[in-house]
Amino acid sequence: MELKVYNQEGKETGKIKLPVETFGLPWNSNLVHQVMLALQANKRKNTAHAKTRADVRGGGRKPWRQKGTGRARHGSIRSPIWRGGGVAFGPSNERVYAQKINKKMKRKALLVALSQKVRDNEILILDDLKLKAPKTKEAAIILKLLSKIKGFEKLTGKKNTALVLIKEKNENLKHAFHNLPGVLLNETRNLNLLDTLTYKYLIFSKSSLDIFK
Repeated sequence: MELKVYNQEGKETGKIKLPVETFGLPWNSNLVHQVMLALQANKRKNTAHAKTRADVRGGGRKPWRQKGTGRARHGSIRSPIWRGGGVAFGPSNERVYAQKINKKMKRKALLVALSQKVRDNEILILDDLKLKAPKTKEAAIILKLLSKIKGFEKLTGKKNTALVLIKEKNENLKHAFHNLPGVLLNETRNLNLLDTLTYKYLIFSKSSLDIFK
């Protein structure tokens, strides 16, 4: 499997051969969906919490005697049926939403998603990605030039447009791409299924693909 390689000006410079076992897998919606839900659950922050009748302040005394008043019997004003009382079956911050994912499942789901990106022509490979200075303006110019490539016209969008992947940490690139709307810069080793599905385009530097060999 071969893909075209471009420079930062959007001009084709050659081709690169990609392993079929990584970028040529058939689509598996069940696997991708299962792993995606597990990853979303693991990211979920459990902040919602309601107080039960045991947590609400007050209500230690019986509001009135059991019989003889003509009113319904009650044991505490903090019962869920009282205004200001505790909540029955409310959310609790002690609930754990995390799900276990097998490493093989997690990796294969990512490779399946990458393979689909290749088929949809949503992966762009650059021979190199360098900036002389950490300026957002320079990063924006690069994306504008790359948007002239056929199939990548929407690279200048504003919502979850592109995930730029590099081999190792680069402060210049980090600061330059940080302020661009809809663009995320990350190291290839940190690539996950959620980011792959969230962003329309994946832009790899050629050297960053070594991790798939």
